[in-house]
Amino acid sequence: MAEAACDDRPLTFDDLVAWFDKGSKPADQWRVGAEHEKFVFHLAGHTPVPYEPAGIRALLDGLTRYGWTPVMEAGHVIALERGKANVSLEPGGQFELSGAPLETIHDICDETGQHLTEVKAVADELGLGFLGLGFTPVWRRDEIPVMPKGRYKIMREYMPKVGGLGLDMMFRTCTVQANLDFGSEADMVLKFRTSLALQPICTALFANSPFVEGRPSGFLSARANVWTDTDPDRTGMLDFVFRDGFGFETYAKYALDVPMYFAKRGDRYIDLSGRSFRQFMEGKLNDMPGQRPTIKDWADHTTTIFPEVRLKQYLEMRGADSGPWGRLCALPALWAGIFYDSAALAAAWDLCKDWNIADHERLRADVARQGLKAQIAGRTVQDVAKDMVAIARGGLKRRNRLSGGMVDETGYLSELEAIAESGVTPAERLLELYHGPWQGDAGRVFEDFAY
Repeated sequence: MAEAACDDRPLTFDDLVAWFDKGSKPADQWRVGAEHEKFVFHLAGHTPVPYEPAGIRALLDGLTRYGWTPVMEAGHVIALERGKANVSLEPGGQFELSGAPLETIHDICDETGQHLTEVKAVADELGLGFLGLGFTPVWRRDEIPVMPKGRYKIMREYMPKVGGLGLDMMFRTCTVQANLDFGSEADMVLKFRTSLALQPICTALFANSPFVEGRPSGFLSARANVWTDTDPDRTGMLDFVFRDGFGFETYAKYALDVPMYFAKRGDRYIDLSGRSFRQFMEGKLNDMPGQRPTIKDWADHTTTIFPEVRLKQYLEMRGADSGPWGRLCALPALWAGIFYDSAALAAAWDLCKDWNIADHERLRADVARQGLKAQIAGRTVQDVAKDMVAIARGGLKRRNRLSGGMVDETGYLSELEAIAESGVTPAERLLELYHGPWQGDAGRVFEDFAY
C-alpha cells in the first residue's frame, strides 16, 4: 500500500479513488491471502488469557524464535512480522494470522499449518490452548482482558454509542477471512457484487457459534448476529454495490462518509471517533487544527469499515465463523475457485443476480439463526450452497494448480461439500453434542475442539 502522498499538496478525491484502482493487477499476478482468528485460553480452567503475565505477551515473545520480528507500540509488543505475513492481536487477545499473498491454496495451507505448529509449541510451554469458534462459548464480556493497543481504546469507547453488540464483536468473536485480487474496475464490480450477495451462504456453511455464556443462544452463528447490531454506519450488505454505475468512485464516496475512529501519528492514536474524513481533508478538524490526511490515513480509515465484503486494494470476504484447523483453508479455496476462473465467476453471479436488496438483508439475518435451512428466492440456502461449492470446485479444477504431489486444489473443498450435502451446519453438530454426550456443558468444546 502507498504510505503517504507523493508530494505536499492536499489529498483530493481523485487520489482516494486512484488508491483503490492501484489494486488492479493482471491475472498472472493474482494472489490469495488468508486470515484467521482463534481464542487463546488457559488449559487449566479454560479461562481467558491476559496480556501479562505469562500470557499473550509471552506468546508473542516466544514466537520470535521462529524468525518473527516484534512490532512495538508504547512499549508493548502488539504484533509480529515475517516477510509479508503478520500475527496480530484482536481487542480481547484473539490471536490472528494475517497471511502473505500466496499463489495457491496449497501454499495457504502450508502457511497456516506452519503457523499453528509454531504457536502450539510456544503455547504448550505456557499452558495455553487455542479454539476456533465464531463466538466465545462460555466467557462473559467483563471476564475478557483488554489488549494494550491504542486504536482499541478508541473503538471500545465509541462502540456503545452506535450499537448494542459492538463490544461483543471486539472481545468475543473470531472469524476466518479470504483476500483476493481483481484485474480492473469492471472485474472488481462483478466480484464485489457476486461475493457480497453470496456472503450469507458462506455464513451458513461456516456457522460455528451456537453458544453464548454457556447456553444455546438461538443462533447458529452468534458472531453473524453480532454484526447486525455493531455499527450501522460501517457494516451490512451495501445496497449501492448492486446499483448501476457502482465502481471505485462510489465506494470512495461511501468510505468518506463512514465516521472515523482515529488518525495515527507515530505511536500515538488521535481520537477522531465520529469525525468526518471530508473535514479532515479540508483541514477543519479541531482535534488536528490545520492538519490534513495522507494517503496512509485513508488506507487506515478503510480498515475501520466492516461490511460483509470490504474493498481495499483487493477484496476481503469477511463473513465466516472461525473453525477447526481443517476448515481454515476451505474459505480461500472456495473464493479462489469462484474468483479466479471466468466461467465460475459468471456461474456464481447467475446464482444470485436476481436477488434484490431486501433479499440480501433478510438472508443475512436468516442464516444467523437458520443456517442452511434458510430460504432465498424460493430455494433453500442448502441448495444454493451445493451449487456454489460445485461451481468453486469446477473453477479450481480448471485453474489446475498442483501441489508437489500433483494434486489440485479441489480437496480443500471436501468439508464444505459434506456440510452442504448434509444440510447440517457445524453449529448444529455442536448442539447435538451439547444436548447429548456433553450433557449441557458447553465448556466441553475446549477439550474436544481445541487445536
